[in-house]
Amino acid sequence: MGLVAVHLYRPFSIKHFIGTIPKTAKRIAVLDRTKEAGSNGEPLYLDVKDTFYGKENAPIIVGGRYGLSSKDTTPAQILSVFENLALPEPKNHFTIGIVDDVTFTSLPVKEEIALGGESLYEAKFYGLGADGTVGANKNSIKIIGDNTNKYCQAYFAYDSKKSGGFTSSHLRFGDTPIRSTYLVNTPNFVACHVQAYLKMYDVIRGLRQNGTFLLNTVWTGEELAKHLPNKIKRYFAQKNISVYYINATQIALEIGLGNRTNTILQSAFFRITQVIPVDLAIEQMKKFIVKSYGKKGEDIVNKNYAAVDRGGEYKQLTVDPAWANLLDNEVVANNDPAFINNVVRPINAQDGDLLPVSTFKGIEDGTWPQGTANYEKRGVAAFVPEWIPDNCIQCNKCAFVCPHAAIRPFVLNAEEQKDASFTTLKAIGKQFEGMTFRMQVSVLDCLDCGNCADVCPGNPKKGGKALTMKAFETQLAEAPHWEYCTNK
Repeated sequence: MGLVAVHLYRPFSIKHFIGTIPKTAKRIAVLDRTKEAGSNGEPLYLDVKDTFYGKENAPIIVGGRYGLSSKDTTPAQILSVFENLALPEPKNHFTIGIVDDVTFTSLPVKEEIALGGESLYEAKFYGLGADGTVGANKNSIKIIGDNTNKYCQAYFAYDSKKSGGFTSSHLRFGDTPIRSTYLVNTPNFVACHVQAYLKMYDVIRGLRQNGTFLLNTVWTGEELAKHLPNKIKRYFAQKNISVYYINATQIALEIGLGNRTNTILQSAFFRITQVIPVDLAIEQMKKFIVKSYGKKGEDIVNKNYAAVDRGGEYKQLTVDPAWANLLDNEVVANNDPAFINNVVRPINAQDGDLLPVSTFKGIEDGTWPQGTANYEKRGVAAFVPEWIPDNCIQCNKCAFVCPHAAIRPFVLNAEEQKDASFTTLKAIGKQFEGMTFRMQVSVLDCLDCGNCADVCPGNPKKGGKALTMKAFETQLAEAPHWEYCTNK
């Protein structure tokens, strides 16, 4: 088996191409990263067929397409190409990287395989846009590259939300050159920096046997064992995963870093994995802190120094062997449209690449219904505002400054108020005579920026603000109140 990469494509050099193909080659698969509509085949495939046309003992030549929709091409997909070539009658005009259950051109999907040998270490980090995870990992890969003899590679992925959105960082380092031009699929180490992601994304996908998992969570060890989804517990037990957790959110608040948990979790990563000596890692992290934040003042630098030092406050979770036999948690049925359940939710869960072609029947032209964001409800905030009616002066400043419209004022008439199960105030203003007022928070849409609580003037007579930040779990009862206010 072998690989020939064609870099000189036009003009296509038959002489040079033939010179690279062993005379013993019996079968050739040609991969094109394009779809030539209306043609009998893609450009490179047709050129290769023409090259061998009329030649004695010409090999069997089949063509296929890869990288459709800019998807990664992984070792598992290439393995399926070789397995196809080994068949008595190889499939021609095939595709890899998708599940084509409409025209059935795709090759069988195989489980991802880890390449690179024992020396290659792969790590994957899930973060929230603007929490510093990506920046910390850029520094981490520089620290490893500058202080060891290892080869390093890093990829970073973001969603369209930028600040407050989904981010993933993919790091590789090893003793031999790294030529993996795809994201990490089989990590040795996974860090989940957002507790809510446990139920939103498949954060353990591909984590290797005897791997390591680090979670940033506000839960204690006992609470974590209670709240972890059964699917994750089962994986931990079956794969013998070492699980660590740390309340970096609380530590960051205590230090004065707000929601910037990156330095704490970066320190925890180096301490847990020990990819380089911990003392050296701490020294280098502090050097990068000065480089990154030195112009912002000594106070910011010292706070980040404290974050590095407190990165060692992680604890290990005891994985119960009995978890290996747990069944998945029951899925709660809903009455949402089929498009939301079958297309939008898998895409929002970062599983869009796994959707089969049949899912898009009827929307081949790219048509997308409006209002789908209403079903997203990510619930990624660690802390959300709690409204204290007695201190509210109905100034609406909180709603004005919220960048995500996750807190809004509502005025209810007598009919609307009748079925409401929440507290309201008498609305201020002649035009609202006989009506009631409520400031309602959408806890599932909030992103924990705290702008609303900061700007709230409170009630000078009573001496307290009308909004205070509370733990997300304590405010979940507000979710149905938001639905009532917005849909009534």
